[in-house]
Amino acid sequence: MCISKLNAERYSDPTAYEALTNIRKEEKAARVYRPLVYICSPYSGDIAANVEAARRYSRFAVDRMAIPITPHLLYPQFLNDSDPAERELGMSFGNVLMSKCSQLWVFGEKTTEGMVREIARARRKGITVRYFSEALEEVRN
Repeated sequence: MCISKLNAERYSDPTAYEALTNIRKEEKAARVYRPLVYICSPYSGDIAANVEAARRYSRFAVDRMAIPITPHLLYPQFLNDSDPAERELGMSFGNVLMSKCSQLWVFGEKTTEGMVREIARARRKGITVRYFSEALEEVRN
């Protein structure tokens, strides 16, 4: 919506223009910043259960005012995780996405080989790493 300096009768109305402009500025300021967070959780093993858990973890991030990046919900849709070359390709895609994130959130009590690699990369890049239980409670590690 364009705010006009003219009123409905086409006369200059600086008071109304300023008030409407201030309202628009306040609306823009009220929009909440949502950081990108990388969701790190098991995929291999019980894939069906792990995918459901990753969905729950992603929803948890949304509820905590973050934008979740969960590569293991995306790339297995078209890359074969059982093929080592395609698995590496998916991991490299995830690394690119991780570099855009401000935090890495690790979920669950089990840490897979892929998760270990993601956590190490995040630490090397200075990305904050936070740990959560399967019950979605933050834990110290």
